[in-house]
Amino acid sequence: MSQNMQGKICLITGASLGIGKETALGLARRGAQVVIAGRDADRTRAATDWIGREAGAKQVAFLLADLSSQADVRRLAREFKDKYSRLDVLVNNAGAIFTRRETTADGFERTWALNHLSYFLLTQELLGLLKASAPARIVNVASTMHTGGVIDFDNLQGEKSYGGIRAYSQSKLANVLFTYALARRLEATQITANCLHPGGVATGLGQKTPGALKLLLRLARPFLTTAEQGATTSIYLASSADVEGASGMYFAKCKPAHSSTASHDGALQERLWELSLRQIGQGKAADPV
Repeated sequence: MSQNMQGKICLITGASLGIGKETALGLARRGAQVVIAGRDADRTRAATDWIGREAGAKQVAFLLADLSSQADVRRLAREFKDKYSRLDVLVNNAGAIFTRRETTADGFERTWALNHLSYFLLTQELLGLLKASAPARIVNVASTMHTGGVIDFDNLQGEKSYGGIRAYSQSKLANVLFTYALARRLEATQITANCLHPGGVATGLGQKTPGALKLLLRLARPFLTTAEQGATTSIYLASSADVEGASGMYFAKCKPAHSSTASHDGALQERLWELSLRQIGQGKAADPV
């Protein structure tokens, strides 16, 4: 069962459409004060208005950021901390598939920057506020596609060869590895960290990418679930009393599920953690791209 979220403040990234938007709506309906983060100003503003109307809630706000940019992630965290005195739930939801290799202003391949590094950096930037607000929850949206993922340290940025599905699966495995390593570091706190597979959901993911992937997603659409159904597990992990205190777990359909063997590799979790620190400029040196 989902508990009443009155008095709780939740930040959901990638919430101008799809699963993130429905997650924000579900939490607003439970009484939470919801802040959504999006990249497109018009779309994010429209989503905020829609959530407020549908939930009958006045406490819905938005912040703008391109989460593939580390400067924007840091600015988002600063603006949130300037405006809000607490953070009870952080839902790292933003993500995309790119069929063509693109690099960000920071020099990272865009899938990696958006789907993994934004989760890692935003969480680091908001961890102090989460600790001050404890008990608090971190929810990371991953995917069952992590099971086909490999953290290819010799081709991490797709500089030698690139495939959109391969890059996406790698980033989703990184989400699970990050969650497990984070939960271990938070054991002495009252902050939980869990991740999830939302299901095969018909969202805007990959729809702006050209080529075979766009066609494949279009053909699969009739067999996919709705964004509302896909948000169910995110809402559950953010609000349910059933998972109070549960941490370091992977969920699907609101139940604990088995993640890949690779995701439980402690050495791999730590190697990724140290690499991620360097890539956000908190380690000894940034790895070359």
